[in-house]
Amino acid sequence: MIYRTEYMNQLHSFKDNKLIKVVSGLRRSGKSTLLQMFRDELIKDGVAENQIQYINFELMKYDAVRNYKQLYELVVEHINQNKKNYLFFDEIQQVEGWEKAINSLTLEFDADIYVTGSNAYLLSSELATLISGRYVEIKILPLSFKEYYEFHRDEKKSKQELFDEYLKFGGLPQLLSLPQDEKTISAFLSSIYDTVILKDVLGRNKLKDVDLLKRVFAFVCGNIGSITSTNSMAKYIANEAKLDSSLRPATIGNILDMLENAFIIYRADRYDVKGKEVLKSLEKYYIADTGLKNTIVGYNLENYGHAIENVIYLELIRRGYTVYVGKTGTKEIDFVAISQQETIYYQVSQSILDADTRERETAPFYSTNDFYEKVIITTDKNYATNENGIKIINIIDFLLN
Repeated sequence: MIYRTEYMNQLHSFKDNKLIKVVSGLRRSGKSTLLQMFRDELIKDGVAENQIQYINFELMKYDAVRNYKQLYELVVEHINQNKKNYLFFDEIQQVEGWEKAINSLTLEFDADIYVTGSNAYLLSSELATLISGRYVEIKILPLSFKEYYEFHRDEKKSKQELFDEYLKFGGLPQLLSLPQDEKTISAFLSSIYDTVILKDVLGRNKLKDVDLLKRVFAFVCGNIGSITSTNSMAKYIANEAKLDSSLRPATIGNILDMLENAFIIYRADRYDVKGKEVLKSLEKYYIADTGLKNTIVGYNLENYGHAIENVIYLELIRRGYTVYVGKTGTKEIDFVAISQQETIYYQVSQSILDADTRERETAPFYSTNDFYEKVIITTDKNYATNENGIKIINIIDFLLN
C-alpha cells in the first residue's frame, strides 16, 4: 500500500472535529485504503479498538443493512457511551437514507465520522440540507505521477520510462500490487471500467441504454482536450451508431452528468479571460485516469499530446485549483488555474522546439493584457526556462516539483 500523504494530512487536520468527513472519488482510487490507514494510525496513537467501528458496505456481512434505521441500530449496538467514537462507513451510498442515521449519530453521541462514496449523489441536496455547514468533502484522485514515481524510484528505470508507464497504465493504486505486464493490467482496467459503468452509473440512474452510455464515454476518451458540445456529440454518435432517429443533445448532456457524478470524467468550462466570466457552452472533458482512457481508445503517439494535457489538468485539480479553459479573443489558453491566492495561465505542448509551434503557444498569453503568471509545460528537455517572461518547464519536473 502507498501512503497518500496529502489526503492523510487532510484527515488529520479534521480529526476530532464535529465535521463529517466525506471522502469521494472514482472507484478504486484509494478511498477505502485511506480510511484503513487512518484507522490503523488511530490505534497506533492509543485509541482503543472498542472506540472504532469500520463498516464496509461492499462486504456480504453488511448486506442486510440497507436502510438508515438498520444502520443506526447496528452502530448504536456497538457504541462506546463513555468515550469518543470513531465511525468509518465505506461506500455508504448503498444504504437508503443513510444521511438520516449519520445526522442522528452526530447529534446524539461523541462521534468522529468518516464516510466514503463513489458517486457525487453522495452529497445530494437532502444530505446538504440535513447537515448543512457540518461536513467537509475530501476529493481523492488516482495516484499523482509524484506518488507513482516515489513508489518505483528504487527500480532501475529512468524518470522518462516511469512517466511513459504512468501515461499508459494510469495511477489507480491497486495497479502497484499487480504483476507489471500489459495483459494483467489491461484486464484489471477493463474490469474497473465495467464496474464503474454498470454499478456507479447505470446502477444509480434510470438509464437503460448501456450501448449509448459506452459510446458517449468512448467519444470523450477519443476527444480529450477538444472543445465539444452536446449537439455535435449527439450528431456524431447518431451517425456512428446508424440510428434511425435523431439523438437529443439533452440525452447526451444527462449521460455526461452521470459520468461526472461517478467521477470518471471531469468537465472544464470555458473562461473569458478578458471578461472574467465563465462561459456556458463549448467545454472540454478529461478522464479521471489515463489508464482507463487507454483501455477504450488505445495508447499511441497520435494521442500522446492529449494524454499529457489530461495529466496536467488532473494535477492542477489535485493542487487545489479550479481549472478552466481560457478564451482570449479568438485564441485559447489550455488552462486557467484559479485559487484564492493566485491565477496562473498554462499551455501544454508536446514540444515547442519548432518556431511556428512556439509562436502559436505563446500568442494567447500576449493577448491577455494582464500580469498573471504564464507557463508552458512541455516534454522538451533542453530549452530555455524563460521567454519574454513566460516560464517554460519540462512536464516531469513540473509533476515532481
